[in-house]
Amino acid sequence: MRKAYADRIRGAALAAIICGLAACASLGLDGQPQRVEPRNHADNIQSQLQLLNRVTWGASPASAQQIAATGSDRFLDRQLHPAAVAVPREIEAQIDAMTISQRPLADLVFDLERRRKEADAIVDVEQKKTAQQAYQQELNRIAREAATRSLLRALYSDNQLQEQMVWFWMNHFNVHQYKSNVRVLLGDYEERAIRAHALGHFRDLLAATAHHPAMLRYLDNEQNAVGHINENYARELMELHTLGVNAGYTQLDVQELARILTGVGVNVGGVAPNVRPQLQSQYVRNGLFEFNPNRHDYGDKVFLGQAVKGRGLAEVDEAIDRLARSPATASFISRKLAVYFVADDPPPALVQRMARTFQTTDGDIAATLRSLFDSPEFTNSLGRKFKDPMHYVVSAVRLAYDDKAILNTGPMINWLNRLGEPLYGRATPDGYPMNEAAWASPGQMATRFEIARAIGYGSAGLFKTDGPQPVERAAFPQLANALYYGWLQKGLSPATRQALDQANSPQEWNMYLLASPEFTRR
Repeated sequence: MRKAYADRIRGAALAAIICGLAACASLGLDGQPQRVEPRNHADNIQSQLQLLNRVTWGASPASAQQIAATGSDRFLDRQLHPAAVAVPREIEAQIDAMTISQRPLADLVFDLERRRKEADAIVDVEQKKTAQQAYQQELNRIAREAATRSLLRALYSDNQLQEQMVWFWMNHFNVHQYKSNVRVLLGDYEERAIRAHALGHFRDLLAATAHHPAMLRYLDNEQNAVGHINENYARELMELHTLGVNAGYTQLDVQELARILTGVGVNVGGVAPNVRPQLQSQYVRNGLFEFNPNRHDYGDKVFLGQAVKGRGLAEVDEAIDRLARSPATASFISRKLAVYFVADDPPPALVQRMARTFQTTDGDIAATLRSLFDSPEFTNSLGRKFKDPMHYVVSAVRLAYDDKAILNTGPMINWLNRLGEPLYGRATPDGYPMNEAAWASPGQMATRFEIARAIGYGSAGLFKTDGPQPVERAAFPQLANALYYGWLQKGLSPATRQALDQANSPQEWNMYLLASPEFTRR
């Protein structure tokens, strides 16, 4: 009887979720031009809650107190111009204990490369297999550290917008962790190439990714040499990272950019190449990044209609300047930001205004975002954007546990895997889609229901310690709190309130709230 009742409740809740999604799917922006005026964001409770759910990884009691104390505009200013990373002491201790926090990338990579070579050289088949498995397990462990650090910061950092933009740019400049040894490079790529520039100038961000071994290895530019051109990175640099498709460039531009990028690669061995004497002054080494002039095409090029004089690594800087400051890049990046923060098909007028800001500020990401956040299109879209898996998982844990430090991100990592959006798991360079259709299938909703149940019942394993004898600390989420009664309840439909009223236990009540149609949107 108990199982039959549970199945009936589960089926009813799933039906409510799917019906709620169908009802909400009709919501959208009309795309009509609107007069734009300087404006302050409304500071009523509902508006602040909606703003939190869009600008942060999800409203929590602590973030609600912050925005109530500062007001919406000041809260946005602080998010757009964050101070140093601020996380609770317990979270900082978890991050500081990680290998990726304690060891420089080059040392870590050199050590692992030595282990790989030693494993490959073993003659005994079984011993070789064991050594190779140990090497792969170490790569997996380091990649998991990067994922854990990313999730912990998304959950607990005061700089919530910065954390969203780190995820956004990691997705935009996507690398796949299972290409070669990219797993060991991920943490440094996210920290130095992406996080350091996530709200800065796009040109600096673009250059940082172009000089990082994770990108160069993932898109095969280390194989790109004079006489043996590899166009992979050159093509994606224009099509996915800057100009976008149909931006007017040609196959010849791809070939010329590939020639410009010859010699730009990675050195994981620690030994400098034997550079010809006349080119030794051109050799550049910075950590694992290497420009090998022996491999560079020093011929003159014509890129995007303008000449590029063959002179070595300086050609790459010139090409990056040209790409970062192209009007096509301003439009492409602005539209992608608008898709992420406003609507699957954002109003062209909004994108045009953002692109103008992007160009007049030399690609200032924070300024471009401010023009988006101050727009009526943004305000009108609040509460309508469907949550992708990352937003759903992180927002659920933030709401359930606020600033209580979880001990184990493993369940979150597994949930993202089940939902089809694992961190660093997109194999293709285009990154995960950001539209609702990609994430709103019945199968997705069923999995989200199971996640809501695990969190709502306090049985998710988020507070289970590591070690040979793991212990799970009691941590029951109290979702029926002041945030709910003062803020969340006002935005719920009568059907959702009725479902909550019919819950037979606090655990079931938690589950229904996290599985509600309203919680699937931000």
